[in-house]
Amino acid sequence: MKIIEGKIALSGSERIAILCSRFNSMVTDRLIEGASDCYLRHGGKSENLSVIKVPGAFELPFVLEKILSNSDFDGVCVLGAIIRGGTPHFDYVAAEATKGVANVTLKYGGAVSFGILTTDSIEQALDRAGLKVGNKGFEAMSSLIELLDVYRQLD
Repeated sequence: MKIIEGKIALSGSERIAILCSRFNSMVTDRLIEGASDCYLRHGGKSENLSVIKVPGAFELPFVLEKILSNSDFDGVCVLGAIIRGGTPHFDYVAAEATKGVANVTLKYGGAVSFGILTTDSIEQALDRAGLKVGNKGFEAMSSLIELLDVYRQLD
């Protein structure tokens, strides 16, 4: 029986985009730092890493579609932070951003990782951006690197 499983290692030639929302930048900037650190730590080269920022999480799927349809990136690490407030806005944005990223990824078949935080408080978001519970940006990039390796093995 053959088992295909990704490894967390890059050749150095992989072109990666980090697509991140700017809203809640005290959190998202830390997610970008974590994702960048992971990419460089596992063999990526800084000249092959691009950070693309959009205003908020709702805009992520629109720009992801543009990236997957018109660019030569090997993979995209999607990051954001949606924090619950006192209105239903959180539910709509979180649902549409999640569905949008999933739908675009399925449409184009690209290597995409999902690192959008959905938390009840700023404290929870900061904890997941490197303060107490690891850095979800680092984890999302790690998943993307593994996914790229699985894709390579399947080609």
